[in-house]
Amino acid sequence: MASFQGTKMNPSRFHISQLKFYLILAPLSLFMILPIIFIFSHAVKPMEELFAFPPRFFAQEPTLDNFRFLLSTFTVSGIPVSRYIFNGVVITLATVVATILVSAAAGYAFSKKKFKLKNLLFSINTLALMFVPVAVSIPRYFLVVELGLIDSFWVNILPLLAMPVGLFLLKQFIDQIPNELIEAAQMDGAGDWTVFRKIVIPMTMPAIATIAILSFQLSWNSTEPATLYVNDENLKNFAYYMSTFTANNNEVAGQGISAAAALIMFIPNLLIFIFMQSRVMNTMAHSGLK
Repeated sequence: MASFQGTKMNPSRFHISQLKFYLILAPLSLFMILPIIFIFSHAVKPMEELFAFPPRFFAQEPTLDNFRFLLSTFTVSGIPVSRYIFNGVVITLATVVATILVSAAAGYAFSKKKFKLKNLLFSINTLALMFVPVAVSIPRYFLVVELGLIDSFWVNILPLLAMPVGLFLLKQFIDQIPNELIEAAQMDGAGDWTVFRKIVIPMTMPAIATIAILSFQLSWNSTEPATLYVNDENLKNFAYYMSTFTANNNEVAGQGISAAAALIMFIPNLLIFIFMQSRVMNTMAHSGLK
């Protein structure tokens, strides 16, 4: 009994009782990381290793030729692949920044302001969480046409700014900011912009990090704007190039380029999640989501 009471359920340092968890989780972690290792290894394989039989998991003679060939490749329209990568980076960064500002401002208004139809509008936003993107693609297309955005650079950004889950998460997070704190700032002469910039934004950084991840993945991996709204190849992003790769390249000779392009598509998603995943968990804990 005494020995049982002296043993902690969750010791802060390594304890022999934790060994069973390592025996289970270590092989599982290794199994789950194998696809990531393969993506990196496959991208640096020379042509002869890409078609070797039996297939090799690791590259025996790694090379960067696949990336050099990718960046020097031109599509059938005469557009260099580097142009698609540049467009993808610019579009994604602009979308992330704009989505954060729009979602945070709307969340602040819904949480701390009083106006007519407030509850109805937020209910509509919550209802929008039920719809998959393909369900609203046709009305979205008509809206884009009416706004005259067809074949413009902005059409890659504006349709992606409406993120119901972003508004929902930020509104739930801002609800936890004490009204007394905002009222004290207003009594000191702070306006809405000052309150938003110096109180709301700093105190909702975990939620903002979550929105950054979601909007980044949505924009970086999105092919809808380039497919439906853009005819000019100079305005299309890297995800669109990846979706049409087999149509623009020889299926055999293009395997090395395809492996390099897949790694370029994968790395940004991996990095942003690694650096922000702890904030994502904090957001889920504070927003009431389990």
